[in-house]
Amino acid sequence: MLSFMPWRNGLNVIGFQFFRALFQPGALSIVVAGMLATHSMAAPAPVVVVEAQLRQLTPVIQVSGTVISRNDTRLAAQVEGRVTWISEIGSYLAEDELAAQLNDVLIRDTLLEAEAGVLSKRADVTFYAAEVKRLSQLARDSHAAQSRLDQAQRDLSVARSEIAAARARVEQAQEKLQRAGIRTPFAGVVTDRYIEVGEWADPGAAIVRLVDIAALEVRAWVPLTALPFIHADTELELMVKERVTTGKVRALVPVGDEQSRLYEMRLSLDDSTWSAGQGVRVAIPTAEPQSAVVIPRDALVLRRDGSSVFRILDDDTAERITVVTGIADGDWIAVSGGISPGDRVVVRGGERLKAGDSVSLTPLDSNE
Repeated sequence: MLSFMPWRNGLNVIGFQFFRALFQPGALSIVVAGMLATHSMAAPAPVVVVEAQLRQLTPVIQVSGTVISRNDTRLAAQVEGRVTWISEIGSYLAEDELAAQLNDVLIRDTLLEAEAGVLSKRADVTFYAAEVKRLSQLARDSHAAQSRLDQAQRDLSVARSEIAAARARVEQAQEKLQRAGIRTPFAGVVTDRYIEVGEWADPGAAIVRLVDIAALEVRAWVPLTALPFIHADTELELMVKERVTTGKVRALVPVGDEQSRLYEMRLSLDDSTWSAGQGVRVAIPTAEPQSAVVIPRDALVLRRDGSSVFRILDDDTAERITVVTGIADGDWIAVSGGISPGDRVVVRGGERLKAGDSVSLTPLDSNE
């Protein structure tokens, strides 16, 4: 162990001389210069850039809307009777398909009675027609009074009118018999049953609710300030969670609600992927389109002192520009304060970037 002591003492001497030389005048500046040189040799930071654009943007507000069916009706009983059958909730029914059935025994009896009345009146017509023919012949030979012939002709006319009334009663009974079966005016799904089998239904009583799931549209309520910028066939943006699509204004009711002071708007839907009752957000314009310089939202660097972006200069160095944000259009947002169309702004890799840093450009992924 004693043989190593001179070697350890030598190291202590060398270390002491190094630190002594370090604090000599001018030595510290040499070290700092070396560190700066090492920093300047660091690899450029990889960033993704997108060019700022000049676009026409429209100020909008978001209002709530609901997907509804244009054909949504409550099928009601047209005659009275006891319900013998009713379709199940969730059943899809084609147009003119039976949705419910009422007991029709009494209606059938009425129909039989009316048909029998027709036969009776036909017999009367036959009898009076023969009587008129006989009396007409006798009247020509002066064997019967003209008054008897006139009476027979009157009876024949009455019988003919009564047979017409009897036929009308038959048609009424047949119509009631058909209405005992409640049929669908359009294809749709049964969503509610307001009466059950065995219950008595009066004329006008709601039986089932039928909703056409193919004819859908959006209903929304808009403020008065938006009416000048909405017209028939205007295309508006619809948003459901992360899905964005468009709808065309079908109708705008120019009469406001007395309580909310809002106006009803209906928008047609182009595809069939919607569901009745689904909630949507509708972008409503509130002013005329404006020209603005826009950048991707991801380019914004949010700090306590405000918003800024990193612009890449021609020598591939970063420059921090303070901006003021404006209206947005999807993933793009309007900015003012030094950004011009065509400027390259950083959208990826700017988290640790500082003004003056060198960068290497990475192409933007086409899927982003």
